[in-house]
Amino acid sequence: MSLFLLKRFATLLGTLIGASIIVFLVLEILPGNAAQILMGPDADPTAVAALATKLGLDQPAWTRYWHWIGGLLTGDLGDSYSYGSPVLDLILERLALTVPLAVLAMLLTTVIALAVGVTAASRHNQLGDVGLMGLTQVGIAIPNFWFAILLILLFSVKLQWFSAGGFDGWGTTWDERLAAFKSLLLPALSLAVVQAAILARFTRSAVLEVMREDFVRTARAKGVSQRAVLWLHVLRNALIPVITVMGMQFSELLAGTIVVENVFYLPGLGRLIFQAISNRDLIVVRNCVMLLAAFVVIVNFVVDVLYAVIDPRIKASDI
Repeated sequence: MSLFLLKRFATLLGTLIGASIIVFLVLEILPGNAAQILMGPDADPTAVAALATKLGLDQPAWTRYWHWIGGLLTGDLGDSYSYGSPVLDLILERLALTVPLAVLAMLLTTVIALAVGVTAASRHNQLGDVGLMGLTQVGIAIPNFWFAILLILLFSVKLQWFSAGGFDGWGTTWDERLAAFKSLLLPALSLAVVQAAILARFTRSAVLEVMREDFVRTARAKGVSQRAVLWLHVLRNALIPVITVMGMQFSELLAGTIVVENVFYLPGLGRLIFQAISNRDLIVVRNCVMLLAAFVVIVNFVVDVLYAVIDPRIKASDI
């Protein structure tokens, strides 16, 4: 197991290093002067040169890269050009919303998808299967932002059960935390609909494939109930492709909240990136993109570890 983890960890480090080089090349080396972009095309050349010196743009590329990597390792990400505050503080403040939002959306996705996928597979080629798969097709076709607007019109404008947007923080009392949780429900649901529809179809296909195996027929011959066969035997053996999709979806939820956060006016990481791009705050964009890339790589690492936990044959074959 230790050799398996060591190989996966080495892959993780190599991928992070490669991602950092790509992010640096795209935002720092491509043609164009960052100082000129920040100050505008009509800025005084002397002021542009002074800003370039302040930003370290007069230094060699490899020096700037190592300075940035050193800052990442020590937590010194620099100061935002537009906000005038440390980038690390800005990111941590926004992650306090984006991470719970992504986790809540992933929980809703998992619960809905597993229930729909397993139920559809247990009623293969019956009316229930056709109806549920039809609903998932509709869910895949619905854009997140459009479904978010529908949720606002129904639950905020008409029924007035939830606020139409905004986030006042997690607070310190249970009432304040409950209010914060309620403000994330509609955004999480709007994110979960499409992801749940996709995952449900993968779950159904994986479950149907496993249901044809000999051990399933053996379990049924021993008198094991249909529900126990589905949820205890079939689903576990069908989880490998399902977890693969779940890992990619969670990464996408972390990185793809920009539109939904703007619809609900949530001060999350996606909205920070959107504002940084609008303000040409390249240092914020660079560190946020690297953070999202790290999230994706780490999630994939966790998925690889879960493979070995669910199916020991994968671990054994990799050693």
